Amino acid sequence: MKRDYLKVSDLSKDEFLSLIERAIALKVGVDIAKCPLIGKSIGMIFEKPSTRTRVSFEVAIYQLGGHPIYLTPKELQLSRGETIKDTALVLSRYLDAIIIRTFSHKTLVEFAKWSTVPIINALTDEHHPCQALADMMTIFEKKGKLEGIKLAYVGDGNNVANSLIEASSLTGVRIHIATPQGCEPLNEVVKKAQSKTEVKIYNNPEDAVLDADVVYTDVWVSMGQEENIEKKSKFKKFQVNSNLLKKAKSDAIVMHCLPAYRGEEITTEVIDGPQSVVLDQAENRLHSAKAILEFLLTL
Repeated sequence: MKRDYLKVSDLSKDEFLSLIERAIALKVGVDIAKCPLIGKSIGMIFEKPSTRTRVSFEVAIYQLGGHPIYLTPKELQLSRGETIKDTALVLSRYLDAIIIRTFSHKTLVEFAKWSTVPIINALTDEHHPCQALADMMTIFEKKGKLEGIKLAYVGDGNNVANSLIEASSLTGVRIHIATPQGCEPLNEVVKKAQSKTEVKIYNNPEDAVLDADVVYTDVWVSMGQEENIEKKSKFKKFQVNSNLLKKAKSDAIVMHCLPAYRGEEITTEVIDGPQSVVLDQAENRLHSAKAILEFLLTL
């Protein structure tokens, strides 16, 4: 039976932790000669621009022995009114898995409903599970554990925040989120996670960052919302800067999923500073992508 990776919560705790372990092993070269995707073709449907997600998946597929096929909406009959059902059923006859980066999470769910091959969420407006896996991998590398780590997320309660909450519930990370009123993450995600780990929501960044092991931020407005000046104005007090970072533990690490708007959600001083691990975090998108692909395609 095929498995999809649409949300972090599609995985069990053991599966998620195993993927982190496997990604770390792949990073250091374990089984580097194995090519589990030989003879397999992986479709990549991207409706949104991408740097890290696209390149990491294309390289991961190639290094595992597979063949990536990059598709934009204009290259598919979806742009001319073909149904998601018909597209999913036909592509399932050609491909061994499909990676989708789109706007509406409902579009992804509909595609997965009709696809007979694994579907991987490369980002929707509600969830970014591949990013969350790489993030937890990075925290484990830097801190040596996940259980009990305090992660302070400062910014919009967006897709990244939702997936980090779900990942925290599987790993025992304590996640404290600071966001303006009205910008909170999905309530159902928060409520479900609170039964498994510590999830707290604040409207003051200093409250969330106090004694944090990890300080994480993301853009204030997501793709397609860049001109939303009114929303941006709500985040003026939510910048991760040197003064805010002083509230965290002295050995706290700084994370950002990128791209970053320096001078808005984070200062250049912090993102380029000694506590920043954003480049390691970005690199880990490659290794975690390999682990996801291997898991879904060798079940």
